Order: sequence, then C-alpha cells, then structure tokens
Amino acid sequence: MAEPCFDVAHLAHVELLTDKFEESLNFFVNVYGLTESGRDESSAYLRAFDDYEYHSLKLTRSDTTGVGHVAYRTSSPEALERRVKVIEEMSCGIGWVDGDLGHGRAYRFTDPDNHVFELYYDTNRYVAPPEEKPALKNIAQRFHGRGVGVRRLDHLNLLATDVEAIRDFMQQALGSRVTEQIVLDNGTLAGCWFTVNNKTYDIAYTKDMTGVKGRFHHVTYAVDQREEILRAADIFLENGVFIETGPHKHAVQGTFFLYVWEPAGNRVEVANAGARLILAPDWETVTWTEADRRKGQAWGLKTIESFHTHGTPPVEGGAH
Repeated sequence: MAEPCFDVAHLAHVELLTDKFEESLNFFVNVYGLTESGRDESSAYLRAFDDYEYHSLKLTRSDTTGVGHVAYRTSSPEALERRVKVIEEMSCGIGWVDGDLGHGRAYRFTDPDNHVFELYYDTNRYVAPPEEKPALKNIAQRFHGRGVGVRRLDHLNLLATDVEAIRDFMQQALGSRVTEQIVLDNGTLAGCWFTVNNKTYDIAYTKDMTGVKGRFHHVTYAVDQREEILRAADIFLENGVFIETGPHKHAVQGTFFLYVWEPAGNRVEVANAGARLILAPDWETVTWTEADRRKGQAWGLKTIESFHTHGTPPVEGGAH
C-alpha cells in the first residue's frame, strides 16, 4: 500500500450551474439555510454556518445545469506546488486562474470524465457581520435557524463513464484514498468513495449509464443530528420541494440521508454521517457486491430508479 499523502487538506467548494438562478438562490438561502457571502456579475457565493471559508457553494447563472467546477484546498503553498507538478506530469492540467471572491490563485485541471477541478491554498476566511457574530470564538457564524440550517459542506457525487479510470486518477492527482467501492458481478467498478483526510469520504463517483461525460449527481451538506433531517423533510414538504428519496440510512458509508431536487433540477442531499472517521492509516477498502446492493439501503429501502438515471445536465432523449 502506498504511503498516505496529505497534500490536499479538504473539499473546499462546489460550483453549481443553474438556469433558474433566482429560484435556486431562494432555495439555497431560505429553504436549505445557506448564507450569501457575496455576489459578482454571474454568481452568488454561499456558505453554511460552520464553514470557515468565504464560500462552500458557488451558484452560477447558466443556460444549463450541473457542476461548473470542484475545488480543494491544499495543506500548504508547498503542497499546492507539489500537486501541480504531479498533475502536469499527468497531462491533465488546464492552468492557473486568478481565483474569485473566496480565494486566491488556483490551478485548474480535468479528471478523465472532463469534470473541472481546482486546487488552491490562499483563502479568504469568512468574517461575520455584527448580527451574525457567534458567542463562541471557534465557529465563524452564529446558527441562524433559517430553513434547514445545514452546518457544513460534506461531500459531492459525480457521474463518470469509467469509474476505474477515476479511481486511479484521484489517487495519483490528489492523493485520495478509496474507502469503499461497488464492484459488479462482471468486474465493473460501479462506484467509488474517496477521502483526502480522516472523513469517510469527500467525493464519490458512480457509473453514468448514459455514456455522457462530465455530469453531476449531487452535493451534500451535513447537519448535527438525524432528527434535523426529519425536520428538513417537513420543511421541504411545506416549501413544495420535490423529495426524491429518504429519510433513510445508506448501507455504503452508513450516512443518514434525504435527497431533493432544487428548482433547476440539481440533486441536493441533507446528511448526517454520524461519528464515523477513517483513523486507520492502513484502511482496507470495503467492497460491496451486486448481491449486497440488491438488498437496498441499510434498513431495506430499495434504491429508486431515478437515483441511477437522473443527473445534470439532463441528457437529451435519454435518462434525466
């Protein structure tokens, strides 16, 4: 087993594209419970109350939906340079960009499925205005109680035409470890869960059955307790938000979940990962089989069909 590499500190933010900007923004702020940190001509910068950075979700006006880019923060300026050197040797680099309202210069690159990623170190920490200043010094913003009131960015799930290629790429480019995976009876890798730190996972990739590259499955924010997810279901119901599946508990990773579609059709999750951490430096990847997955989720709920077919942007004439 390769020695763990911790050049990359954590998943930092996700850029989500929407063709219904005002409706999506209202959902994320007033229903989901994020706070708007700032705005430029095309994007709103949003964060959960315990995210320390300026933003963890960049919501961008577009004529389509899906993911714009995924960003990770490195553990040091030197770590950033080390990762850039590796990525350039892999011939998947795009190049340096100036950054945005939330952080300094960043290096952009693509995964084998044409999703855009960026790495950066210099960041803008969130400074709460007086009305948001917390009583305790160790959080960035007081809990506001608006909507679901999610606590922090947890993970995202991307769709991929070749999950095996992604598995090799993520380990080499970011130093990610594979914590769990799904392997079909024919040997195909159908899903892979990765972490760059001691969280159980910060990103997952699952097989895109449409054969179209670069699509998005979901983004997830965490809450403290399972009870908050039950409350979230009522909040979504009262606000006319489409509930796709849950509340329930995943078998893979053991996350308590609830999935909805925001107004533009992007899938969004509210989750509680419990106290699970990957502390073992020699963690062995957990492999789930087709037989395992046919049992459904942890308590027997069958995975609904749209979970395998719905992604953004939608595929014209195909699965949505």
